[in-house]
Amino acid sequence: MTKRIAIIGGGISGLSCGQLLKEKGFDIILYEKDSRPGGMIKCDRVEGSLFHRTGGHVFNTKREDVMQWFWSFFDKEGQFTKTQRNSSVVMSDGKMVPYPIENHAYMLDREDGEKIVSDLVGMAKGYSKEPANFEEFLKSRFGNTLYHLYFKPYNWKVWRRDLTKVPLSWLEGKLPMPTVAEIIFANIYHVEERQFVHSSFYYPKQGGSQFLADTFAKGLDIRYNTNVETIQKTAKGWEINGEVADRVVFCGNIKQLPEILGNSVDINAYTDAIEKLEFHGTTSVFCEIDKNPYSWIYQPSMEHLSHRIICTGNFSESNNADGKMTGTVEFTDEISKEDIIEQLKRMPFAPKYMAHNYEKYTYPIQDRDTREMISSLKKLLESNGLSLCGRFAEWEYANMDVCIGYAMDLVNRRFKK
Repeated sequence: MTKRIAIIGGGISGLSCGQLLKEKGFDIILYEKDSRPGGMIKCDRVEGSLFHRTGGHVFNTKREDVMQWFWSFFDKEGQFTKTQRNSSVVMSDGKMVPYPIENHAYMLDREDGEKIVSDLVGMAKGYSKEPANFEEFLKSRFGNTLYHLYFKPYNWKVWRRDLTKVPLSWLEGKLPMPTVAEIIFANIYHVEERQFVHSSFYYPKQGGSQFLADTFAKGLDIRYNTNVETIQKTAKGWEINGEVADRVVFCGNIKQLPEILGNSVDINAYTDAIEKLEFHGTTSVFCEIDKNPYSWIYQPSMEHLSHRIICTGNFSESNNADGKMTGTVEFTDEISKEDIIEQLKRMPFAPKYMAHNYEKYTYPIQDRDTREMISSLKKLLESNGLSLCGRFAEWEYANMDVCIGYAMDLVNRRFKK
C-alpha cells in the first residue's frame, strides 16, 4: 500500500521533499498558506522589473548529488546563465574594494595597509589565541585593522548583536576562511578568490527564483491558501485539516510547532528553548539604482543602516524593464517606508524607491545549545512519524542549495518503500 506523506510548507525545502518523495512512489499532500509556492525565494514584478521579495537567490552547490538532481528539472543551457560573482565592498569614503576585502588590502589607504601588514605579521608569529566566538575568529583570522574597518560594522548591521555571543558553528561554511599565508599571497599576486560560497552561480534567464519554485511545484498535490493550525496523531495516522497521512514532514517554522502539535507528541521539555530561539527579519527594498558591474555590494559604512545591495538587475537582462537597472537594498529587521526613503538618500548608487517587503523571519540565530536541542527534538519527533526539514524547521542559516541537500538527506535516511 502506498504511504501518504503530508508536507507542511511550500518553500524550497517542502517542494524538494515533495518531489523526492514523489520520485520514490509516495502519495504526497503539500500544505501552503500562500497562494503560490516559494517561501523566501518568491519574486514579484514591479513596474515590469523583477523583485526578489527576500534576498537574491541564485544556485550553485558543492554537492554533486544536489547538482545532478537540480538539473534533472531544468535545461541548463537553454534556461540558465552561469555568472562569475562580481562582489565589492563600498568603503565609507566611497572607494570600491573587491570582495573578499582581505584579498585586496593593497587597494586600501596606505596607512590602513601598513596596519594590516603589521597585524598579519603578528598573526603569522602565532601569538593569537584560539577563537571561541565570532568576534575572536574575525580578529584572529583578519587582524584588528580589517576587523574595525569592515568586519565589525558590516556584521553589526547584519546581526545587530554582540559578536562575542555568536558561536562559530552557526556560520560554518558561510565565510571565507583564508590562512595568513593565503591573504599575503593574494595581495602580492592579486589573486581572485573563487573558493567561497557562490563565487560563481547559475540564474534563470526568465523569472528568477520564482521560476525555480514554480518548476519544483509542478506535479505536486499542493493545497494553496491553506493554513495548518493543528496536526493530530490518531489511530489512523496524522490528521491535518481533516485529511489523514501516515507521516508528516514539517518544513515550516519550528516556533509554531508546539501550538500546532498540541498534545499529539509531548514536547514540553523543549517548549521554553523553542520560544527563546532568536532571529532577525529583513526589509528588502526594491530600487532603481545606478548602472554598475556588480552582483553584490557590501556596505560597512555607518552613515546608513543598509548592509548590502543585491544587484539582481545584473543577474538577467529580463529582470529590468524600460532600460532601468534594479536591485534590492537590504535592511535588518523592520523599517518604515518613511525611514527607508531617508536612508536611501545617504547611500551610494543613488537608489530610488520602487517597493519593499518585510519578512519577519529570515536569519535564524543559534546559541551554543541550539543544535543539540534541535537534534534531540528531531529524534523524538521522528520516532512518532514527524520529521523536520528546512531553514526554520531546523533553525539553520542555510542557503537554497543546502536546503535541497537537507531534503535529500532526510528522504534517503527516513523514507524507505
